[in-house]
Amino acid sequence: MSTWFSKLFSGQDAPDPRLNADQQRLLADWSRLPPPDLGRSHRQSRYVVVDVELGGLDTRTESLLAIGALAVTDGLIDFNDALRATLATDGPPPTEAEAGSDRPSAAMAPADALIALLRFAGKAPLVVYHAVFVAKRLERALSEHLRLDLPQPWLDLAWVMSDLFREVSEMDGRLDPWLDHFAIESIRRHDALSDAYDTARLLQIAIAKAARKGFDTPASLLELEKARRHMHQDG
Repeated sequence: MSTWFSKLFSGQDAPDPRLNADQQRLLADWSRLPPPDLGRSHRQSRYVVVDVELGGLDTRTESLLAIGALAVTDGLIDFNDALRATLATDGPPPTEAEAGSDRPSAAMAPADALIALLRFAGKAPLVVYHAVFVAKRLERALSEHLRLDLPQPWLDLAWVMSDLFREVSEMDGRLDPWLDHFAIESIRRHDALSDAYDTARLLQIAIAKAARKGFDTPASLLELEKARRHMHQDG
């Protein structure tokens, strides 16, 4: 938990003056949520798959344009358990193609969009494809706008898939080859919610294969991801 958040609830410091009373209340409610039981089976757990849209490829400088999140609960994707938040930016307005009818008409302030993500995710394990891209940008936004560090871990499906499917792990690490390999047809690539849906379908494949190999809980899947990542970094 961040220093600011610890001080807020210990009474040692005032809350961030940039946040209004409703935002502070929502953050307080989220902070009090209990952590999940990572020892339960995949079929008794809720994962939240997250993706983002940026103004470019540099996660350090590009604007965060949208956040998409989709829950995989008890092994199933619930299309009613989804979030898409478009963020207001200081950049140029979206083009006509970007502002299509399937996108929200009103953009949210970054703090509100991030709080919406926290409320949607709760304390569930967060799943991404390529944490360096998605997780790092979201962590920077949470620190910048809410002065907050997430307590729950990120599960990077790029490492998980390469471990579980070593016979096809010589791919270049991009998402598209995995989608092609499993014949997953994307609705709209590079849309935050659509990409989260693609990743959620890969997660379903991953947890089914992992369970057959004895990795039948979120905790064991996180350990598998950690081991695979460290092996690659040390190699």
